[in-house]
Amino acid sequence: MDRDLRHTALYQEVEGHFNAALSPAFGQISYASSLAPSPDGRTIAFTGQRLERLEGQPQSRVCLATLDTGTYEELTSGPYDDLMPRWSPDGSHLGFLSDRKERGQHQLYLLTPQRLGEVLSTPWIEGTVEYFAWSPDGRSILLGVAGPGADIADAQGAGVTARYVEDAPSWAPLVDNGISENQWRRLWIYDLSTGVSRLLSQPGLNIWEAAWAGNDRIVALVSQAPREGAWYEAQLAAIEVGTSHTTLIYESPRQMGMPTASPSGNHIAVIQALCSDRGLVAGDLLLFRPTGGAPRMIATDGIDITHLAWRDEECLFIVGLRGIETVFAEVALPTGTVHELWTTEESCGLFVPDAAPMSDGAFAVVLQSYNRYPELVVVRNDVPTTIISFAHAGSDYLRERGGVLEEVTWQAPDGLEIQGLLAKPEGPGPYPLVVNIHGGPVWAYRNSWWMYQDLSRLLVSRGYAVLHPNPRGSFGRGQAFAEQVYGDMGGADTDDILSGIAFLVDRGVVDTNRVGVMGVSYGGFMTSWLITGGGQGRGEQREGARRFAAAVSMSPVNDWLSMHYTTYFPEFDRLFLQDEPANVGGAYAARSPIMFAHLAQTPTLHTSGGLDEATPASQALEFHRALLEHGVPSSLAIYPQEGHDVRRFPAIIDRCTRVVAWFERFMPVG
Repeated sequence: MDRDLRHTALYQEVEGHFNAALSPAFGQISYASSLAPSPDGRTIAFTGQRLERLEGQPQSRVCLATLDTGTYEELTSGPYDDLMPRWSPDGSHLGFLSDRKERGQHQLYLLTPQRLGEVLSTPWIEGTVEYFAWSPDGRSILLGVAGPGADIADAQGAGVTARYVEDAPSWAPLVDNGISENQWRRLWIYDLSTGVSRLLSQPGLNIWEAAWAGNDRIVALVSQAPREGAWYEAQLAAIEVGTSHTTLIYESPRQMGMPTASPSGNHIAVIQALCSDRGLVAGDLLLFRPTGGAPRMIATDGIDITHLAWRDEECLFIVGLRGIETVFAEVALPTGTVHELWTTEESCGLFVPDAAPMSDGAFAVVLQSYNRYPELVVVRNDVPTTIISFAHAGSDYLRERGGVLEEVTWQAPDGLEIQGLLAKPEGPGPYPLVVNIHGGPVWAYRNSWWMYQDLSRLLVSRGYAVLHPNPRGSFGRGQAFAEQVYGDMGGADTDDILSGIAFLVDRGVVDTNRVGVMGVSYGGFMTSWLITGGGQGRGEQREGARRFAAAVSMSPVNDWLSMHYTTYFPEFDRLFLQDEPANVGGAYAARSPIMFAHLAQTPTLHTSGGLDEATPASQALEFHRALLEHGVPSSLAIYPQEGHDVRRFPAIIDRCTRVVAWFERFMPVG
C-alpha cells in the first residue's frame, strides 16, 4: 500500500464514515468521565470531551450537570485540556487540572460556586499534576506530580510526559543515561490558607498513587525507582504529612492499585491483583490498619474489584466485574459484609469500571453499551435514571450500521468455559470473521459502545462479524482465572481463541475459509503467534498457521528478547514469562513469534507508533521483514507521531483504511 492513501476511494469512504459518526457532535460535549457529585447532591461536575474536527484528539472541559433540570454547562474553555474536577468537602471550591499555560503540563486551578467564571491559579510546579485530592478537613490539597519526562502508562499511550524544550542544534544526539531527575513522581501539598505548595515526599521515593488517610497522613503506592517497570513491585506505605516520615505497610506478592482510606484514616483499602498494565487493576479487596499488620481480604462473591470510594467511616463503595457483568456494591465495616446495590450487563468507565457515590446513598455513573451511547446516569434504590444523554445524529448513524452484539460462551479443549462478545450484521450468516484479541493480557472486553476500538463497528458495517474473546488471563473471572496466563503467554489462551472460532463455525455463523485475526499490544503478539501456529507447542504445528486468511498485528511483541532490552518496562516480560532473558533456549525464545516466522502463511499487516516506549516499532519491523523473507505478503505502517496504539486523527482514519483494505483484499465479504 502507498504511504499516502488520501486520494483513494476507500480512504474517502472511511473518512466519510467517521464524519457521519462524529461531525454531528463537533464543538459539543460527547462523552463524560471523572464524575464528582457535589456534597449537597444537586449537581455533578465531570470532565467532558469535545472534538472540533477530524484532527488530533478530543479536548477536555470541566462541566457541571444539574440533576433537577437534566442540563449541563461548560465551566471552562481551555484553550487546551481542563479535567478531573473535585469538590472540596464543604462544596465551597471546585478544583480541576489544566494545561492552559503550557500544553501537556497540567496544574491545579480552583473555582468557587459563587464566581464560577473566575479561576484561581495555584503555584506552578515543574512537571504535570496527574491527580489531586482534598484533605478531609478541606484545608489542604494533595498533588501527585510527574516530572517532565516521566513514563506514561502504556494504556495511556506509552510515551513520556511533556519535556522541556532544549535549546540544542538539530544535529545533537538523543542521550539516555539511565534514570534522570525528571522521571520521578512526587507528592506536594497545597495549603489553601497560605496559597503555598511544598514538597512532601522524600528523595529517592517514587509515588505512583496516593490518598489522604485522615488529615495528617497519606497512604501511597511507592517504589525505589521511577521507571515504568518499577510499578510492578510497588509497596503500600504511609507518609506523615508533618515530617514526611515514610513507613512500609505492606509488600504485595502481586500488584496493587487505588489506595484509599476512610475519612479518619483508621481504615485503608487497596486492590491487589495480577496486573499486566499500570492503571488496569481488577482483583481482590484488602483492608489494613494504618499501623500495618496482616491485610484482611474481603470476600466479594466473585467480583473483581476495579474502583473504590469511601462513603463514610464505615461504608466503602466498590465497583467491579463478575464475568461480563458490572457490579456496584458496598462493604460494611467492621463486619466486612458486601451488599450488592445493582448489577448490569452494560459497562462504564474508560478502561475499567468506575462510578461516584453520592451523599444520599445513590451513585452516579456514565453508562454505555453497544446499543446505548454514553449517558450520565444516577442509580438510586436499584433504579437507573438518565440525567444527560450525549447521543446525537452520529450515534444514530453508527447504531443503524453496527449490527448486533451478543454474548457467546464455549468450552476450551480442557473444558474451561470461555466468554466472548460477538458483533455481527443482522441475519444468520455465515459471515467472514475477524477475531479481535484484547491487550494486556490481563484485561477484558465488556459490552461498550465502541468496543474499545474504532475498528469493530466499521468492520461490521462492511459485512464482517467480529469476535471479542476473553480467554484465560482476562479479568472478571477471579484471580485463579487471570493467573492461568502467568508463565504461559500464548499457551492455553491460544486454544481458548481457536476453540471459539470452531464454535462459531459449527453454529454456521462464520465462513471457515474467511477467518482473520487482529489485535493491539498483547493482542498484536497473539495475532503474530497464532499465524505461526502458536509455535510448535506439544510437538506439532497447531491449526493456527493454516486457519487465518488475513491478519493485522498492531503495536505487537514479536521477539521477547529484543523487547526486554528496548521496552521501558522489562519487568513485565520477566514476570509474565517467568523466565530470564539470559536463559538461552528458554521461554524468551519458545514464546517469540519471530522464532517461528518460517511457519507463517497468512498475509499480515503490521502497524506501530514511532513514539511507542512499551512495544517499540522495531518489534513490528522484525516480523514484517521475516515474513517477506519467507515469501508471505506483508505490509508495515509506522505512525511517527503515535505512541502505543493509534489515538489521533487523521492517523486513525489512515490505520482503519489500511485494515479494511487488508481484510477486503484477502478475505472479501462478497
